[in-house]
Amino acid sequence: MTMIASVLHLDRRAVKALRITDAYSLHRVVYSLYEDVRDEAKKQASTASGILYADQGGDIRGRKILMLANREPKDAVDGQHGEVHSKPIPENFLEHNQYRFKVIVNPTRRDSASRKLQAVRGREAVARWFAERARNSWGFEVAQQALQVDKIDVLQFKDKQQRRVTIGQAHVQGLLRITDKEAFANSFTQGVGRARAFGCGLLQIVPVIENPFD
Repeated sequence: MTMIASVLHLDRRAVKALRITDAYSLHRVVYSLYEDVRDEAKKQASTASGILYADQGGDIRGRKILMLANREPKDAVDGQHGEVHSKPIPENFLEHNQYRFKVIVNPTRRDSASRKLQAVRGREAVARWFAERARNSWGFEVAQQALQVDKIDVLQFKDKQQRRVTIGQAHVQGLLRITDKEAFANSFTQGVGRARAFGCGLLQIVPVIENPFD
């Protein structure tokens, strides 16, 4: 499957015209760039959209959003707002053994008694959670000495049905080594963790030649 990496650039005028004020409005804009390939039944069954993105924030000049999808996006939002630059991911990109990474994740655990999702709080706890999930589910291990949890944000917004949503976002970076190539490829193409529809889970990776694990 060919994956397409894209960057959406929005200047201040575009941010205002598209009414980007919170996590849901950004979700709406990003998803509008892609053909909707899921019917209502697939959406209700939580079938993956094939779209991942990560908000890189902005300044007085505008905002930048990284995107990864299994299909091409449109060249612009609504034909006039913002610019989109895309390129396919090289076929051999996932064949390296080690990568530097950045990712925004939604750290949660399911309570064994209530079965409710609970937020993982605190940088040390998030780091332990991330290393554990990476090793057990995502096909890679992290170099503990290089693992950083840069910041933790809490996003609150209303979704399409006007339900109030709260999402914790932790910004994590470090070094990883692949332990299961198939699981890692799945993590890269489908994202890691929860809240992927709202800007979490996109592994931003750069191959590493030297061996930082030694």
